[in-house]
Amino acid sequence: MHMADALLSPAVGTTFWAGTLAAIAYCSKRLKETMDEKMVPLMGVLGAFIFAAQMINFTIPATGSSGHLGGGIILSVILGPYAAFIVIASVLTVQALFFADGGLLALGCNIWNLGIYPCFIAYSLIYKPLVSYGATPGRIAFAAFISGVVGLQLGAFSVVMQTLLSGRSELPFGTFVLLMQPVHLGIGIVEGFATAGVINFIKSARPEIFESTFSARPLAADISLRKVFVGLLIAAVLTGGMLSWFASTNPDGLEWAIEKTFGKPELPEHTQSIASSLKKIQESTSFLPEYAFKKTENTEAPKKEEAWPNVDAGKSLSGVVGSSIVIGMVLLIGFSIKAMRRRI
Repeated sequence: MHMADALLSPAVGTTFWAGTLAAIAYCSKRLKETMDEKMVPLMGVLGAFIFAAQMINFTIPATGSSGHLGGGIILSVILGPYAAFIVIASVLTVQALFFADGGLLALGCNIWNLGIYPCFIAYSLIYKPLVSYGATPGRIAFAAFISGVVGLQLGAFSVVMQTLLSGRSELPFGTFVLLMQPVHLGIGIVEGFATAGVINFIKSARPEIFESTFSARPLAADISLRKVFVGLLIAAVLTGGMLSWFASTNPDGLEWAIEKTFGKPELPEHTQSIASSLKKIQESTSFLPEYAFKKTENTEAPKKEEAWPNVDAGKSLSGVVGSSIVIGMVLLIGFSIKAMRRRI
């Protein structure tokens, strides 16, 4: 559900940029007051895992579309909403800057859609009321499933509203919303099951993490996160480096809905305004665009159909390098907040 710049007007794009930056500043302020320093490395490796997991699109049966994990609920349950939002914002920023996944003008909207709704609405208003202290794995799985579905539905509807506010007449509201919501319901159901599985797996390995997050108390000094950290790091490398070969070749839910509405999977790009300037910046910063080595233009060569599984060194490198960049960015942010706390 990574929006391209062509879907947005500059006014809408910059408005959501402002809202997203305000949310990041607020989360940073809250983390400066409450963050458990032992959780900073976990934030980094979880971000790497979500980055790698988002590279794997899964097929939505009977639609011809696909979807991928959002990750907002997983992050929120393990880290709390403020740290989760910082991590998902870091993941999406790395994707846009270095892999041209989602536009730079649209980055504020993408962070908002994949961060605000799961972290501050689905988690806070659905997951937490459903899960009491010491809840059973079944109750946790149910709450995670429902929260994942609701968060993605809200994000999908937000995409429709953002295109409507941008005046994109190529995507009439009624048609677009009737395509976006059902296909993202299918994606949300798959994500809900995956979210429940990941959360219960980590809870079984280190339940103290969830107890600490749920009660807003720091972890005890004798609690080690090394095994969880190493396990997630290995999962991120394997997911981005190898499992990404098995990603579905179908268009994702957003592209599918655009194609069904407009006739093509993408709208015409802006030729002027801030969007075109940002596109040039993105072309210069993205060294592995679309998670592959840069290709030289050859209009005479026929376009090859993408194989499945797509064993691709460029994709593997993208998974490993991208995960590493996310870890570095999140650690930098986390330890910067930690340093600010010490000055208080």
